[in-house]
Amino acid sequence: MRELERYYRVLELEPGATLEEVNQAYKDLAFIWHPDRIPLDNQRLREKALKKLQEINEAREQLRSLKTKHQIPRHSHQSRQPHQPHQSHQSHQSHQSHQSHQPHQSHQPHQSHQPHQSHQPHQPHQPHQSDQSPSPKKPQTRTTYTSTNPQSPNYEPPKQNSDLSGQDFSNANLSNKDLSSRNMSYANLSGANLSDTFMHKVILRGADLSEANLFRANLLLADLREANLRNANLIGADLSGADLRGADLTGARVRSGDRLLVKLIGANLSGAIMPDGNVHD
Repeated sequence: MRELERYYRVLELEPGATLEEVNQAYKDLAFIWHPDRIPLDNQRLREKALKKLQEINEAREQLRSLKTKHQIPRHSHQSRQPHQPHQSHQSHQSHQSHQSHQPHQSHQPHQSHQPHQSHQPHQPHQPHQSDQSPSPKKPQTRTTYTSTNPQSPNYEPPKQNSDLSGQDFSNANLSNKDLSSRNMSYANLSGANLSDTFMHKVILRGADLSEANLFRANLLLADLREANLRNANLIGADLSGADLRGADLTGARVRSGDRLLVKLIGANLSGAIMPDGNVHD
């Protein structure tokens, strides 16, 4: 519980804040603390900002994972509750109605010497019959919240730490999804929409990201060794601390005029092919 409260404090939120509030607080603080906003000659402050940015990313990642995990079980449980009191009430009414009718039968002349019939209200068959009334259908379709088709807007990637290596996500719509810490090495993400996607510490070694839209994607500390980023849109992407050794960025969009619009603080570009075709030393 103390760890959870710490994540809220890092994002400057009150405990119990909504997922939307968590996302908005993350965006605000990431903008304030990003190292690119600090002068190059102030190395101490830049290192402090990078550490702060890592804390913000961790807090958002943990809170998003927690809130997503608890949404589905709670909804499924509530969807089945309204039927239970009604069913037990019908059984009780049926039992009471049967009891009130039996004393009248005990006064009939031919039944006065049959003591066993006076105990008929206690026969187990009566409440059992009322229990056999058609039970409410389980909302099986309502528990299906996501699609297994990556091209669907309702697609939700598997839980954190799932192995997605080598899978085909070509042209998939993964905008605003949380892919943090996933193993997506050698996956096919060509032409995929990854705008505003949270990909903190994602493993994309050897992955095909050619012509993918990574506009404002968070790739902090991502593993992009030998990844294919040819003609990808990297405008606004955060690649701080990412490993881009041997990656191919030929033709990738990283500038507007002479202004570099990709965050590469602490990124390892050794041997990477840069957008202009030159190999980085």
